[in-house]
Amino acid sequence: MKNATVQITYPSEKLAAIRQYMGKKDVEMGAELQDALTKLYEKHVPREVREYLESLASAKAEKQPRRPARQTPARVPENTTSSE
Repeated sequence: MKNATVQITYPSEKLAAIRQYMGKKDVEMGAELQDALTKLYEKHVPREVREYLESLASAKAEKQPRRPARQTPARVPENTTSSE
């Protein structure tokens, strides 16, 4: 699935306080926000719809061909002169 960007407005003083105290606990705000969105998704989107979206994502992943490993060309020696 493609990712989308979520943008919200929040009081800057409160955001600074969140960053300060999360930093003291070595907690990443992005991870916490993703967890919160996942909980919202699971709470509000019906199970049948979530299962359908997951099946679409897995079907799309199966259809994408896998790229073969990139091979580097063989090196040719620079001073190749044929002796006659």
